Amino acid sequence: MDISTQIKEGKACLGIELGSTRIKAVLVCSDGTPIASGGFDWENRLENGVWTYHLDDVWTGIQAAYAKLAADVAKKYSLKLTAVAAVGFSAMMHGYLAFDKNGKQLAEFRTWRNTSTQAAAEKLTQLFSFNIPQRWSIAHLEQAVLNNEANVKDIAFLTTLAGYVHYKLSGKKVLGVGDASGMFPIDSDTCDYNDAMLKSYDKLCEQRGLPWRLRDILPKVLCAGEDAGVLTKEGAKLLDPTGTLAAGALMAPPEGDAGTGMAATNSVAAKTGNVSAGTSVFAMVVLDKPLSRVYPEIDIVTTPTGKQVAMVHCNNCTSDINAWAGMLVGFAKEVGKEISIYEVLDAMFYSAPNGSADCGGLVSYNYFSGEHITAFEAGRPLFARLPDAEFTFANFARAQLFSALATLKIGMDILLEKERVEITSLLGHGGFFKAKGVGQSLLAAAMDTPVSVMETAGEGGPWGMALLAAYRANKKGGESLEEYLASKIFADAKCESVQPSAIDAAGFNAYMKAYKAGLAIERAAVDSLA
Repeated sequence: MDISTQIKEGKACLGIELGSTRIKAVLVCSDGTPIASGGFDWENRLENGVWTYHLDDVWTGIQAAYAKLAADVAKKYSLKLTAVAAVGFSAMMHGYLAFDKNGKQLAEFRTWRNTSTQAAAEKLTQLFSFNIPQRWSIAHLEQAVLNNEANVKDIAFLTTLAGYVHYKLSGKKVLGVGDASGMFPIDSDTCDYNDAMLKSYDKLCEQRGLPWRLRDILPKVLCAGEDAGVLTKEGAKLLDPTGTLAAGALMAPPEGDAGTGMAATNSVAAKTGNVSAGTSVFAMVVLDKPLSRVYPEIDIVTTPTGKQVAMVHCNNCTSDINAWAGMLVGFAKEVGKEISIYEVLDAMFYSAPNGSADCGGLVSYNYFSGEHITAFEAGRPLFARLPDAEFTFANFARAQLFSALATLKIGMDILLEKERVEITSLLGHGGFFKAKGVGQSLLAAAMDTPVSVMETAGEGGPWGMALLAAYRANKKGGESLEEYLASKIFADAKCESVQPSAIDAAGFNAYMKAYKAGLAIERAAVDSLA
């Protein structure tokens, strides 16, 4: 069936992801090929010390991204997009979105970027004997309890950003297991919240006199492909205020950006892994056996089907690169040259391989916000160099790119060196890999392991969510997600692999030695710069 016919007959599938800086919608046909897209740029706000987004902006962004996708369909195929077979929403994981019984938002949306829940995270990690990172929803909830916030007693529904959007469009308080695994620990055998840990926390709540129990306020957990409701009339109008889009599309379980990254790179089977590098950077490795012990640097989350995944998550990646690029655009303007930020970014990425292997004595800390792996509750972007350093543009650019991967390296060394976790394939995706071969080669050097990038790497999470929507609509019988992706989507996928360069790997290790030694400088900056 050709693309136009699939669009006419409402057989295409839609995925929309709310990322840190961009909301993107992707429409795919039955074989997973992207056929139209639309996007909307947005940015988090730092208000009263809290990283947040306003929910009004959520809907403005979703509607704008969808409108641009519909316009793309009209331009390419001379058709109106009136129906889709399935739709799925994904978003940044974790955080705190709490509502009362009337649907009123009880506190500002506290995103994954906030590092203000250390006391709660440590308390829960000890209670569960399971690592609870600061950004997880249960840590935010427990911190609100410890802070005696008035809103806590009125909570009737606690969810993630993807879960909130899904609820508004379908009326269903559900969550894909991958996204749910960033709210509360999951039992992979039952594909549900860990019952023993739920009971431990509920016992605390009872002692505190709280009127709810955790299972009652959390979304129901679903695995990929399960029934997550349909797009209601109200939901269709909310997504497309023009009224052109019909109700009735199947809704895929809403997922987190980690799960969609796994789907987009076919990294859902044991021993596969992927690295998503954009505003934040995280590595996901699907485990074939549990880790030997609890590591505060390693999160245990799941694939969209509930398999255990070791996740190394770092809050900071490309934000500082973008900030430097913006400054250089300003410099160019002052000397009479009009260049775009994308041209500057290309110059930075493509010059980085020409720098000294170890960056020539330059060190950069890209900490816009805190980093739990290196024990920073807040961040101060910082660039340092020795007086006799080789201060060239190529070395400067290389230091910025190395900085984006440095904290990830610290976490991944635990998996690769201490736990001897086996990875048969490691795929990269996200904005860091747009400059062909550059980010890929540097990641290979940092991990000292081969890294692959698919032709579809630039599509990223929104495409992964569209694939999960397509799986919801098109899976046959008991066909697993692993089988569906391998046979229907990635069977003929084009992929380029890069082996780690011995020179680059040695250079990265030398850079890391200076980076770790200089963390005291970053600590002084956090303590001294208000």
